[in-house]
Amino acid sequence: MGAGQLGDERRLPREPRFPGPLGAGPPARRGTISQVTSRPPAAAQRLSDLARLRRVRDRIDREYAQPLDVEALAHGAHMSAGHLSREFRLAYGESPYGYLMTRRIERAMALLRRGDLSVTEVCFAVGCASLGTFSTRFTELVGVPPSVYRRQAARATAGMPPCVAKQVTRPIRNREAPVTEPRLA
Repeated sequence: MGAGQLGDERRLPREPRFPGPLGAGPPARRGTISQVTSRPPAAAQRLSDLARLRRVRDRIDREYAQPLDVEALAHGAHMSAGHLSREFRLAYGESPYGYLMTRRIERAMALLRRGDLSVTEVCFAVGCASLGTFSTRFTELVGVPPSVYRRQAARATAGMPPCVAKQVTRPIRNREAPVTEPRLA
């Protein structure tokens, strides 16, 4: 084999180890495969993604009343919107928008239990821009419209500590509802 061909690498002298963290070794040679395809291992990438997803979820929990969309959340997490949506659904079982709406509805339930705000005021206080969308989503998650919930919840949780009322009245999504056995007729 001639100079510069594959067999020459065996004849190169060993490079000395350089001081550094855990004897890091020599710097990588220019153009080696490790430089071209250096990617973190899959497990490390997954942990990194989960940490970013947790930060997105925490941001939704903090800023639920602000106008948030998947694009803005993805930009803050340094991910594409599609990747964020897919990974969020895998990690938490629902889309970022679904999670946001669930947080808004939970907060709306607490405000409606207080009884001092109208349904419209509660809708805008939790960050919803449309009363119709708010009422529809509220009804889907809770099972009754917000106005009915406001009347019923005020009586049902009277005298109950707020932390207990929150736990007892937490909305149950369809996929979390207990499965009932079909009746055999």
